[in-house]
Amino acid sequence: MLFWILVAALTAVVAAILLYPLLRGGKAVDDTRAGEAAVYRDQLRELDRDLAGGLISADEADYARAEIGRRLITVSAAPVTDRNLSKHHRLSEAFVLLMLPIVGLCLYILVGRPDLPSQPLEARLANPGNDMAILVAKAERHLVQNPDDGKGWDVLAPIYFNTMRVADAENAYSHAIRLLGPSVARLDGLAETLMAKSDGVVTEDARKVLEQSLQLQPDNPKASFYLALSMEQAGNAAEAKTAFEALAKQSPADAPWLPLVAEHIARNGGALPSGAANAPGNPTQADAAAAKNMNAGDQQQMIQGMVASLDAKLTEDPNNLEGWLRLVRSYVVLKDKDRAVGALKRGLAAFPADSEQGKQLLALARELEIATEGMSE
Repeated sequence: MLFWILVAALTAVVAAILLYPLLRGGKAVDDTRAGEAAVYRDQLRELDRDLAGGLISADEADYARAEIGRRLITVSAAPVTDRNLSKHHRLSEAFVLLMLPIVGLCLYILVGRPDLPSQPLEARLANPGNDMAILVAKAERHLVQNPDDGKGWDVLAPIYFNTMRVADAENAYSHAIRLLGPSVARLDGLAETLMAKSDGVVTEDARKVLEQSLQLQPDNPKASFYLALSMEQAGNAAEAKTAFEALAKQSPADAPWLPLVAEHIARNGGALPSGAANAPGNPTQADAAAAKNMNAGDQQQMIQGMVASLDAKLTEDPNNLEGWLRLVRSYVVLKDKDRAVGALKRGLAAFPADSEQGKQLLALARELEIATEGMSE
């Protein structure tokens, strides 16, 4: 109802603006006629004074009075041209008063949504659709009123993490674990949040959370990888090598994280998992042996060389899905997002986005947070 009241008020305002010049024009014509009639009446009075004073003869006075009277009658009577003008104004006024609302209503019916009910903020929050901002606002408002709703915190925590609201994500994960109890997904999410706060460093707090996650699921590859990474970051190469090798051994042969695990095995001087040595782009046994005596800079250079070699092999023979998956992931590990995007595009040129292989490439891109606008099917 409020909408239609506003529409009616706006229509009335627009109509008044359009009618004002027409009404003002008619009033101006009436004022002009009244002025001319007053002039002619003054002339008649002046003519009588001239006749009484003997300035003009009676015949001249009669002739002049007749002429002035004719003009006065002409002005006083509505001329045909003015009546036509008045008729034209009435037609314009009718158009403004009637046609303007009708035309506006027809346009609204054609291009608007008259069937859509009004949705104030309360209604939009109740049914936000796919609007993530409204979803988050709704969840936040709900949690302010119900801070002990563990499911609400559990839903909000990963959203905070994916939008890089790290402090809010840590708070949400902590509340969810306190209220609902620990789970692998919640503990891993909290650990990744703590690592994001420390720029990728597996802190002592994150390590404790990961160990708790492994207690719930001993074969959890994510927790195992991060714990092995914490050993590597602490400078314990031997322990890190053993941990990465154990992860490689328990992982399926087609596990998407194996190439990254293989790189860390080579970086820490360990042996590669069975079959990995023959995969294009993976370090060989000789590479692993050479890495033992390298400093961190030389090891990084060796890894970059292996990635460049894989890139060249895929340029020659692009029909290698596993190679493209490894190449994209490797560039992300090297923090070279531009080359990762380029590799993804080249991989999709070999395997279209609507194919099964292309869908795997796109899934990896989403996992690694690589923009896929314009690439997806």
